[in-house]
Amino acid sequence: PSYTGRYLDSVSDIILNLLILLSVRSITEGSLIYTFLAFFGLQLQGTLYNYYYVILRTKYQGDTTSRIFEINTPMALSGEKQYHVNVLFTIYKVMYGGFDRIIYALDPKASHGKNLPKWLMTAVSTFGLGFQLLCIGVMLVAKLERYIIPFFIGYTGMVFVFIGIRRFCLK
Repeated sequence: PSYTGRYLDSVSDIILNLLILLSVRSITEGSLIYTFLAFFGLQLQGTLYNYYYVILRTKYQGDTTSRIFEINTPMALSGEKQYHVNVLFTIYKVMYGGFDRIIYALDPKASHGKNLPKWLMTAVSTFGLGFQLLCIGVMLVAKLERYIIPFFIGYTGMVFVFIGIRRFCLK
């Protein structure tokens, strides 16, 4: 594991999401506003997914390159250059900082609550990039490209459902 790889991967993910949605908008000649709403939704979904999984990994002493609260630049690990970590962390904070703050504000006590149950983590995994790309791919193959952007706008509502379940049903 490395911080360089961790932040480069996250920065690449957000760029990938933006480029894919702009491509879908281009082929459907859809609304730029709806495209950015879908992008915002995808990022919020991915942030909740990451937040809950980092909490889970932290409780079980898993990978430590992701932190529950990404506030300060981490110290480079052996074999990494601190400069690269600094640059990529800064880019990460610019791109993800707002999404992180929104999710933390919506579920600030998630890291102090009960262990997240497997069924909830399975449901939240539908917010991961792999599943999002699968949905986009299936819709493209099925010639349903005009529904991709509205789908992700609507599916973002599940962020509030999952947070509500975690906050109010799993105390």
